[in-house]
Amino acid sequence: MRSSDMDFAAWMDSLQLRTEKSLERLLPPPTIAPQRLHRAMRYAALGGGKRIRPLLCHAAGELSSAEPARLDIAAAAVELIHVYSLVHDDLPCMDDDVLRRGKPTCHVEFDEATAMLVGDALQSLAFQLLADRPLASDAKRQLEMLRLLAQAAGSRGMAGGQAIDLAAVGQPLSLAELEFMHIHKTGALIRAAVLLGAACGEPLPEANLAGLDRYAKIVGLLFQVVDDILDSESDTATLGKTAGKDAAHHKPTYVSLLGPTQAKAKAAELRSAAHEALAAIGDKSRRLGELTDFIVSRSF
Repeated sequence: MRSSDMDFAAWMDSLQLRTEKSLERLLPPPTIAPQRLHRAMRYAALGGGKRIRPLLCHAAGELSSAEPARLDIAAAAVELIHVYSLVHDDLPCMDDDVLRRGKPTCHVEFDEATAMLVGDALQSLAFQLLADRPLASDAKRQLEMLRLLAQAAGSRGMAGGQAIDLAAVGQPLSLAELEFMHIHKTGALIRAAVLLGAACGEPLPEANLAGLDRYAKIVGLLFQVVDDILDSESDTATLGKTAGKDAAHHKPTYVSLLGPTQAKAKAAELRSAAHEALAAIGDKSRRLGELTDFIVSRSF
């Protein structure tokens, strides 16, 4: 069955399985040295998560008619960066969490030093994957893909957002300051997932690329608003991670700033804006629209 003929649930299930198999193949096997590190890398990366970023990568790739094999690599690279960030975020020096994706966090299952090395190694592997395989129509474009992921992961992206988050504990933030933090901490990597997926295929018209970029920025914020709502309203078993930890750590969130009702209204506003950004792109943006609705439906 063609991807375009599947309903959304079947499409999502097939790509989640495809991503899992890709990661299994691309991660170092646990039988080669250093075995403990490789076991820990696989423990952190396999068997959990909704794979939202790989799904976004594949969905954006449909806009540019990208080859699925190319999208597998780009999606895996983004997911490895995401997993590395989770492993490091869970460490005692950061969020000090013991549960992730329904199982003990990496430093609990192994140890803190191994968890630190797992994050380092997953990050390195992500860039190795992007450099090793022909993913774009020319070398210059592929170098731009590497630059995009590096910026999304670094001090002007995810790592910088985490630094702002740590500094903001117990501090009152305005809505603009909260959005600035999450544009970096969460939004940058989600934007990279979308743009990398599109870059694996034919060049898009400038107007479509601009609309896609706008969509990617909006959906990155939307994901965080919904995540904040889930953290405040869901239980640990449902989330697969410790519920209520943001409030317990006195972290500023959309819920703590706006209240639950206005946070949900903010999510609805961002959902509409994401669909508006896709409207001019056409039918090939269908999966991105469905993913937008899925992100919101996780909570309400």
